Amino acid sequence: MALPETSVQLYTLAAEFTADMEGSLDRLAAIGLRSVEAFDFVSRPDRIRAALDASGLASPTGHAPLLSDELWTPDGSIPTPEPEAVFEAAAKIGMKTVIDPFVEPARWLTLDGVTDIADRLNSLADTAASFGLEVGYHNHAQEFIAEFDGESAYERFVALTDERVIIELDLYWALVGGQDVPALVSRLGDRLVAAHVKDGIAPAVNPFGPDAGELGSAALDQRHAGTGEVPLADALRAASALQYAIIEYDNPPGDVFTDIAASYAFLTDGGFSR
Repeated sequence: MALPETSVQLYTLAAEFTADMEGSLDRLAAIGLRSVEAFDFVSRPDRIRAALDASGLASPTGHAPLLSDELWTPDGSIPTPEPEAVFEAAAKIGMKTVIDPFVEPARWLTLDGVTDIADRLNSLADTAASFGLEVGYHNHAQEFIAEFDGESAYERFVALTDERVIIELDLYWALVGGQDVPALVSRLGDRLVAAHVKDGIAPAVNPFGPDAGELGSAALDQRHAGTGEVPLADALRAASALQYAIIEYDNPPGDVFTDIAASYAFLTDGGFSR
């Protein structure tokens, strides 16, 4: 397998990106990055494309809600546009894949709910294709709460989706969901195209579970790649068709650009991505 491309999810530096889009992208390019994963891009595709071009960066993947009326984040919800508006904006930016980043926990607790999520994403694959795009899904930890005949809701979802649907596995959230992460990566096989390379200390209780309290990103103990509990090296070695290794912090532990540079060094110096 060729080494995957190193990227960074721009939600990691949401405040910095909003305050100074061009300057933030220049600092990422100076670290050595050549790709990013956009978020909240539908209302500003032309400006984002211009800033990317000026910094010599591309955004082959991006996060946008496709399956919910609102996009939930630990710090608030964002109303969602129609899928066609999402795909039109993504095409302007030059993306290849639009990835839904979150579906609320309650919809993952029943087989009917999981089947509905998969069916909707399968249907959207056709719409995306008319824009020259693919669709995908990014997990948190709620997808691992329910099981059906010994199979997690997440793996049942993967089995129900068309092979055209891209799987992006967040390695930290898979650990929080109680998974043996390298084993899960191995089972996903060639379906796994992108991974969020994120490290930290897993909470004692799945924060998306029915008995968990309120979750805010500031409560998460996240650390530089290779310094937390997530078996990142083993997980990345288990991947068979990974195209993108995407740095992300929900809660950067220090200066965000220093944090990104540390994870970039882990990936590139370790020979896990290019």
